[in-house]
Amino acid sequence: MSGLEIAFLIVALITLYAALEVVTTNNLIHAALWLIVTLFGVAGIFVLLSAPFLAVVQVMVYIGAIAILMIFAIMLTRSVGKAEEVQVNKNWPIAAVFGFFMFAGLAVILIFSGKGNNTMPFLADGGETIAELGKALVSPSGYVLPFELASVLLLAALIGAIVIAWRK
Repeated sequence: MSGLEIAFLIVALITLYAALEVVTTNNLIHAALWLIVTLFGVAGIFVLLSAPFLAVVQVMVYIGAIAILMIFAIMLTRSVGKAEEVQVNKNWPIAAVFGFFMFAGLAVILIFSGKGNNTMPFLADGGETIAELGKALVSPSGYVLPFELASVLLLAALIGAIVIAWRK
């Protein structure tokens, strides 16, 4: 096992532990701080994949802007998070089983697709310019679908935040 693989395993384990803490902690501020650790772990994985631009964007946009904004929003709307009822959904075992099967299915697809190389497609030829990154993000044969799905997911999260904060 090479040093790069060992570094990846360490960063991946830290990132997974922090992500688990994000969804299991009861304190919203602690969850936001664990989210920052998770996002730092993702930036570390980008560095290990030889994508320093994406690592810097990860730190500046997600940690520097979005996570800090979330912490301010939590601190300013602290009364919204103080519910008298239990915050755990009674159907969480069903969601855990569904999540496990989704993970297993994605792992099987990645293992048997033959595309499990360790380089990103737009970096495979050695080029790493911002123009190539932009073309890869919006080209039909590149990452346009995941890029658009991420924007829809962020919109859904914004709508969900508005619904939660809405005064009854």
